[in-house]
Amino acid sequence: MKFGNDRNSSRFRLPPSTAYRQAMRYDDKTLVVVGGSSGLGLATARAFTAGGGRVVIGGRSVERLEQAREVLGDAARTAVIDTGDTASVTRFFEAIEPIDYLFTPAASYTIAPFDHPDEAALASPFDGKFWGQVRCVRAAAPKLARDGAVVLMSGAASARPPKGAALYAAANGAVEAFGRGLAVDLAPVRVNVIAPGTIDGDLWRRRPAQVRAAAFAGQAAGSLVGRPGSEDEIAQAVLFLLTNGFTTGATLFADGGYSLR
Repeated sequence: MKFGNDRNSSRFRLPPSTAYRQAMRYDDKTLVVVGGSSGLGLATARAFTAGGGRVVIGGRSVERLEQAREVLGDAARTAVIDTGDTASVTRFFEAIEPIDYLFTPAASYTIAPFDHPDEAALASPFDGKFWGQVRCVRAAAPKLARDGAVVLMSGAASARPPKGAALYAAANGAVEAFGRGLAVDLAPVRVNVIAPGTIDGDLWRRRPAQVRAAAFAGQAAGSLVGRPGSEDEIAQAVLFLLTNGFTTGATLFADGGYSLR
């Protein structure tokens, strides 16, 4: 019996190691990061430009976009986008040339328990996280390269919901289901989802110290690695999903084993 990695087989032969190393470079590739002026988005953009790629950063704050451009240098362009406004999303993507990769971590929402009296608060994770990403992919799809890829942003709460966050958990689950369906609809463009755990980064540093400490303690106690993650670790996972040509329709839980406890 002969297997695919047999020296005499060419049908399933793996690429030589030199070709694999070259594939880790991003020369002549463009990554669009919606929500890339800070946090996970900026970390991913920084890693991508370090590998020779170009980035287009979208965000709501002109000041933060300018700060991101200063960090990233000449390989970056920036533009304002509000993912809650379809017209803003359309304008943003109309100004961009063909896209190789798209990452959509931008989100603004509140988390409310399911018995909260304000339905707008209940809908906030769907409006701010789910529908914002849907709008971005709809606008970007006509410009995506056939060998390109999309990475959507979910969260570990989809698999292990914290108390009082049922709607937030549901929105994350919806993003993951959307990613699986979209992988079918957009093929051969690849679509995957990143689901981070609690990350010691920009988002949590802007929250009250007591809230941050409680979240970090919960991540440490409830995960297999016993600590929060870093933005650079998530950026590595995102770049894997963007560039691995045999991965699509998947959700990667980069959560330190939080979803397994």
